[in-house]
Amino acid sequence: MRNAYPLTLLYDATCPVCALEMDHLRERSSGGKLVFVDIAAEGFDPTPYGASYAAMDAEIHGVLPDGSVIKGVEVLRLAYAAAGLGWVLRPTGWAPLRPLFDIGYRVFARHRRRISSAAAPLIDAVRSMRARRTVRRMHECASGACAAADATTTPRRPL
Repeated sequence: MRNAYPLTLLYDATCPVCALEMDHLRERSSGGKLVFVDIAAEGFDPTPYGASYAAMDAEIHGVLPDGSVIKGVEVLRLAYAAAGLGWVLRPTGWAPLRPLFDIGYRVFARHRRRISSAAAPLIDAVRSMRARRTVRRMHECASGACAAADATTTPRRPL
């Protein structure tokens, strides 16, 4: 694929599952490879992206540096790769599996609000855990106990 970075992610921050995933990618990304744009933000205009709001709301969209728009699992594969997690979604690009993952993603996207409602307690727990971890890191750095303020050098703990 052509140069994919910086990749602009057009996502719905009002969707708890989507927001949680973007928070995770934002936390892990570095070097300006990912740019996050909330399509639900007041004043968002989809016109420059050549897609309607409804289309963007139906599935994640991404904008490559040359201005071309991609959508669906391909956006997530590139975003995960930028965050150092490309291996997680690599199987979604394998020829025999790709159509299944593409269909699976479209089903998820269509039902993401219901899934978010059902998963709300888990999502809240993960967000709380991440917030506590961030506060702990801030305190460690404020007291001079961290190696560097740069999150890319901070050891990561699995969720």
